[in-house]
Amino acid sequence: MGPTKRRVEASSSGPDPGQPRPRTRRHALDFLGRAHRRRRKGPKPGSAPGVLADAPDAVETNGFVMFYDAARLEEREVSILEVGPPPHDAPGVMWFDVERCADHAALEGIRERFGIHPLALADVVNIPQRPKAEEFEGHLLVVTQMVSLGPGGEIEIEQVSLVLGPNWLITFQECPGDVFDPVRERLRASSKIRQFGADYLAYALIDAIVDGFFPVVESIGEVLEQLEDEVVSGPTATTLAQIHGVRHVLLNLNRIQRRQRDAIASLLRDANSPFSPPVQVYLRDAHDHALQTLDAIETYRDMAISLMDVYLSIASNRMNEIMKTLTVMASIFIPLTFIVGVYGMNFDYMPELRWHWGYPAVWLVMLAIAGGLLAWFRGRGWIGKD
Repeated sequence: MGPTKRRVEASSSGPDPGQPRPRTRRHALDFLGRAHRRRRKGPKPGSAPGVLADAPDAVETNGFVMFYDAARLEEREVSILEVGPPPHDAPGVMWFDVERCADHAALEGIRERFGIHPLALADVVNIPQRPKAEEFEGHLLVVTQMVSLGPGGEIEIEQVSLVLGPNWLITFQECPGDVFDPVRERLRASSKIRQFGADYLAYALIDAIVDGFFPVVESIGEVLEQLEDEVVSGPTATTLAQIHGVRHVLLNLNRIQRRQRDAIASLLRDANSPFSPPVQVYLRDAHDHALQTLDAIETYRDMAISLMDVYLSIASNRMNEIMKTLTVMASIFIPLTFIVGVYGMNFDYMPELRWHWGYPAVWLVMLAIAGGLLAWFRGRGWIGKD
């Protein structure tokens, strides 16, 4: 089942914090070749920079805030219209998580209170965007693509945008449910993450998104193993469609993770990166994880291509066997057809027509010709041998 979030609510009248929040599927690519394209949400072509996409189904949702330092942790659900950045000299870090918010007024309020650049907010709202990292005055925008397994085994792809400030971090998600539960548990357990600033929290979330590719890639590997057995035992047209579907999925994952690897690399190369040198050491580890998943994805892509080649070879060999069988049958019946054609002309003065043993003699000759041809074909290895 897909990942879910568990929250500690602000009041007793809210939902039970022990109940998982349901995840609604926005985008899925399953392993059987059915691909649902993401519908792009963006302004009309030619619009001014920073214009947000139309939101006919505007929904105002609450946000989830975690404020922590080395000694304490506060976690609550709040209205996104009320949250503002903590003072620059305030100790601790604030993590503000916004899910499925299409209300432009609320988003504009967040932008004004936190001083987010209009182009950064446009990249958050106008989805999908390619994974990237862009620096603005006073904050950093990191756009990522989160991948996870859905309830039915399908692959769910969702854009997650991170806006990093001096002592705060905002995450914008398309829908509830994510891969951040291990990070939340580490925060609640008073782990090392609470000893660092907001840049370490941003690294931890990026690393969780990158590591979310591992179970997905492993599931694809299991599907490829099943398809390999099916190709060897008895492939069908459905098998070819499944292999093509897996290749399409791997192509999408490769494109996404390759861009995320480049985004992380750009943060490591930037001399003015908001990530402190101690955090950059951990960020290099996230970059290494991205490289590992890319290696696995490319390996499975090669495996899928090989499976398709094997399938085509088996189908070609099967067609060759069918054509060989038909050719052998035709070769046997050609001389027999010639014989019965000659004696079917019914001309007068044909000596064999009045012969008493003519009919059984013709049968004997035809059987001898057929048997001789079969023996000759078998001796040449055309039939009867693998």
